[in-house]
Amino acid sequence: MPAALAAALLNRPEIMINPNQQQVIALAAVVQAASLVEQLARTGDISGDASDPLLQAVFNQSPENFHDIYGNARVNLSVGLNHLNSIVGRTGRDINPDVTRYTLSLLLLERKLSKRVDMLKTLGNGIHSASRQAEHFSIGHENTIAALADLYKSTLSNLSFRIHVTGNPTYLQNSHTANKVRALLLAGIRAAILWRQVGGKRWHLLIARNRYQKACQQLLGTDTNK
Repeated sequence: MPAALAAALLNRPEIMINPNQQQVIALAAVVQAASLVEQLARTGDISGDASDPLLQAVFNQSPENFHDIYGNARVNLSVGLNHLNSIVGRTGRDINPDVTRYTLSLLLLERKLSKRVDMLKTLGNGIHSASRQAEHFSIGHENTIAALADLYKSTLSNLSFRIHVTGNPTYLQNSHTANKVRALLLAGIRAAILWRQVGGKRWHLLIARNRYQKACQQLLGTDTNK
């Protein structure tokens, strides 16, 4: 992705933590978005404490450093870090197949997006416009969510690959819930772009599991071999 286009969604921050931790933080944000989408589709409800940091990151186009994007990962990305730790650690009982499917789908969709220069520009402009809603209302306000959802629907939903969300039809047919799902998918794409920018590759999910698990545990504060 050309640097000028990537900057439309993210100005690459200076390096503040080690590369493995950077990649894990970005990937954990993808996983957290996937987890919240799964929860919304199944229960119709999610915690703002888990969703707001993801949505805030969409609008943070000029971070001062890497930490500025998601803040305290142990707190703001705890859902994603714990899920990712289970995935790379192969602790099967803790792995939700839908969360894994949405995560991989977001990474694939980001690759499709990277080939669309026109859509990247549209997304950058759309995020800038939607930021006015966030400033006037709040990150989690329904107007802000609707603006992000409309942006996702008018861009990423038109790519050849689409993410199929399954769950309780009662919730998925609710317009506000559907908007939240699309807004979180957009936040997941933003995190996937960041993951690529800090060196993340899909094959890392196969051969870098141990490194990723160690970084997860360091960020969660559960690593006993520091």
